Amino acid sequence: MKILFISLGCDKNLVDSEHMLGLLTRHGYTITDSEENADIIVVNTCCFIQQAKEESIQNILEMAEYKIHGVLKALIVTGCMAERYKKEIYQELPEVDAVLGTNSYDMIVPAIDEVLSKKGYENFYSDDEIPAAGDRRLITTGGSYEYLKIAEGCDKHCTYCIIPSLRGHYRSVSMEQLVSEAKELADSGVKELILVAQETTLYGVDLYGAKSLHVLLKELCKIPQIRWIRVLYCYPEEIYPELIQTMKEEAKICHYLDLPIQHANDEILRRMGRKTTKKEIVQIVSNLRKEIPDVALRTTLITGFPGETQEHHEELMEFVREMHFDRLGVFTYSQEEGTPAALMDNQMDEEVKKDRQADLMELQQSISEENGKKRAGQTVWAMIEGKVADENAYIARTYADAPDVDGYLFLNTSRQLVTGDFVKAKVTGSLEYDLIGELEEDEYTE
Repeated sequence: MKILFISLGCDKNLVDSEHMLGLLTRHGYTITDSEENADIIVVNTCCFIQQAKEESIQNILEMAEYKIHGVLKALIVTGCMAERYKKEIYQELPEVDAVLGTNSYDMIVPAIDEVLSKKGYENFYSDDEIPAAGDRRLITTGGSYEYLKIAEGCDKHCTYCIIPSLRGHYRSVSMEQLVSEAKELADSGVKELILVAQETTLYGVDLYGAKSLHVLLKELCKIPQIRWIRVLYCYPEEIYPELIQTMKEEAKICHYLDLPIQHANDEILRRMGRKTTKKEIVQIVSNLRKEIPDVALRTTLITGFPGETQEHHEELMEFVREMHFDRLGVFTYSQEEGTPAALMDNQMDEEVKKDRQADLMELQQSISEENGKKRAGQTVWAMIEGKVADENAYIARTYADAPDVDGYLFLNTSRQLVTGDFVKAKVTGSLEYDLIGELEEDEYTE
């Protein structure tokens, strides 16, 4: 039986998809990338914001056509939208044969068995435990890097966010399971581990009674094949001294942190349900840069939140200008049903949101260009991501670049390299968000 898998949304969702793919291949299913030839199609959905919801629906509708005009025997919907709109999916999309919620991805094989036996199937979120899908995943990122999801759920309850009601309270994955999974990934050729969760900085509080991310990092650093370890989704107020010290001590840990701060005006932060003030964010960032001078800091912002005035926006612009983040992304606020923010007064027009988003991104582009120019002449280690077609040039990433969201280092060299190689390069120039460099020919490791 041939299965087509469509994974939408964030990297956490991708990890769930890879666990499902691993389960399916171990049970004898064949993975295909052809809609026309697929016997079964699984759409792992996202609905974090309206745009993601629309993308999920569109994919389901497009795949449903193959039940009419193709050989498709089963259409299965999994993930966040399946959890959030289970009743609506069955009512509005009769082509869907099974629905699995966010905490049920380990049930993908019995779900398919039931559907092929002409029975419906559904299995939704349970807050008791994390699915036991096994360690071996089917890697879809190309093999040189992989995401390691260290926890499920969230306890923050930001007023704009639907995630706690979809994925439940915060639950850490045991350290033993994570180290085992990381070793499996390393044995398959992975050289960079990227730690993800709805919030990574609280790892271990529920299992071990204290923040334990630094302990996990030390254990992961012991895996010989792993060269880089990167941490995403660190809530700034939860950064703690032991974590900073471990980043300083362990050479494999990239001096890179992703700190989603969302805004800089105290009133907007309060309305968002965030746990920091502007002053505290400045102190946290200043301390990180003092302790780890070469740290690359990434953040995300939300613009157009209910009640955001032009003065609030200008304050945020000035904050970005002063903080000089290395990487920055901006989302327009999405009014999501079921969240407290959706019921707030002073909802804003989409045009205003997009204009403010454009303002912030234009500012960040100028900051990125300035940062790139400052890096000219630096020597850096980089991991090869691929080759530029028909040119003696390669695409690479430095420690300051997370895949898919940050920039690249374009390397000119006639040497034959492959994805996953680590090379030492000299930065010779820069673009808006990317760097240009040349290989130091005597520095190269597979």
